[in-house]
Amino acid sequence: MKNIEFLPSDFDPHGRLRLPLMLWCVLLLQARTWVLFVMAGASRDQGSTLLSLFYPDHDLFWWGMLPGLPAVLVFLLSGRRQHYPRLWPLFRGLLIVAQLVLLIWQLLLWLTGDAITGMGLALLLIDSFALWWLLTDRRLRACFTPEA
Repeated sequence: MKNIEFLPSDFDPHGRLRLPLMLWCVLLLQARTWVLFVMAGASRDQGSTLLSLFYPDHDLFWWGMLPGLPAVLVFLLSGRRQHYPRLWPLFRGLLIVAQLVLLIWQLLLWLTGDAITGMGLALLLIDSFALWWLLTDRRLRACFTPEA
């Protein structure tokens, strides 16, 4: 019996492997501070209230933008990944490092005295799952390999 690694529906009309739906979820998870920033900008009058609700310490907000930067770049370049054959394969490693930074940052916040909340625990579990998925998914790894 022949082993087929990917289904024909996993490829786009140009023969490139489609990015998995789970990647888009991980990108949103990593870029959550960016999403909050856009929502605050779109809500005009309640923008500062919204930011203060999720980030009472405004310095943490700006630091929170850094781990989301690779996710934003992957989102922006994903449609034109064939035009960046040397740059595109590096982004999987950047996404893994960013996910690891988010995990460690959450743990450090708790160790320095932040309260452990249900939302924080949920984010820790989701971030852990996202890191595991980024490290182990074969289709994602194939999407980030340089094309021959």
